[in-house]
Amino acid sequence: MKYINYALLIFAVLAVAGEIFHWPPVMIFFAAALGVVPMAGFMGRATEDLAIYTGPRLGGLLNATLGNAAELIIAIVAIREGLLRLVLASITGSILGNILLILGLSMLLGGLKHGVQKFDRTQAGVNATMLILAVIALAIPSFFNFRIADIDEASVEYLSLSTAVVMLAIYALGIIFSFKGASTQNEYAQAHDHQPTWSRGLAIGVLVAATLAIVVLSEILVGAVEPVVESLGISEFFLGIILIPLVGNVAEHVVAVQVAIKNKMELSLAISIGSSLQIALFVTPILVFVSLLMGNPLQLTFDQFEIVTMIGASLIAALIALDGESNWLEGAQLLGVYLIIALAFFFLPS
Repeated sequence: MKYINYALLIFAVLAVAGEIFHWPPVMIFFAAALGVVPMAGFMGRATEDLAIYTGPRLGGLLNATLGNAAELIIAIVAIREGLLRLVLASITGSILGNILLILGLSMLLGGLKHGVQKFDRTQAGVNATMLILAVIALAIPSFFNFRIADIDEASVEYLSLSTAVVMLAIYALGIIFSFKGASTQNEYAQAHDHQPTWSRGLAIGVLVAATLAIVVLSEILVGAVEPVVESLGISEFFLGIILIPLVGNVAEHVVAVQVAIKNKMELSLAISIGSSLQIALFVTPILVFVSLLMGNPLQLTFDQFEIVTMIGASLIAALIALDGESNWLEGAQLLGVYLIIALAFFFLPS
């Protein structure tokens, strides 16, 4: 992955050049999307090294906070541009992608190499149950909105803000709980299992530089969304569901698949389900508050299709965690469901 990141840097340069010289929007959009990938990878690597320097407790908090930083930045830029539907779709897409696509790919490749893979179902079950509760909490403002329609829109906004406060509180309690459990403090470090390759100063510098680069590329990416939607004939909603989550989380996705191939399925589950939890309990509430400060309030009003697919995916994660084992067939089934959902959203009118 390290060498791929360096190779993909050319797309970051091409995206900036395309923006300056006014290349076709489709070229700019995909160059910016591919350019975000290595920057997210460098940000993740810098965070890992800093986590080793700071120790397991502070390092765990650092990883938890910055784990989805790239996607958070893209979403904030989209909020500023008023693309709230794109942001909500990217939240849905992240949860679906982690549970169905990444977990499915991990189980498929891990199962093909090792047959039946076993894992501790206790922690996996706790995470899966928490994810179900988080998804239901996300859906409650939407159900409320369906009931009152356009009669009292302010109440939906207040409910979204209240929900965001509660979910951030749950997220904070989850971090406190994880600090008291020795088995979870070093989960992410075990996934990468390496000594720091950069000095503390270099890691901080790379983290800052990668963050600034992602901000620039996000501006370019989001600015090209509407022309791309018009020229390709696809919906903004589909871009948010499929492409944006993949771009923002690719580094973490690769790690989840790699550890599954190494027969560490428990760790792969922790990463994929844990990333979905972070999106639901941390990224989404932060976006609600940021949107309010930017004067573009983001209401947690997902449509019926998003709610059904998110709840269904979280239930699938819980069912997988019940028996404490996985195989390649379960992985293929998860990938099949993801493909069907992707096709459904592709044909869904915007």
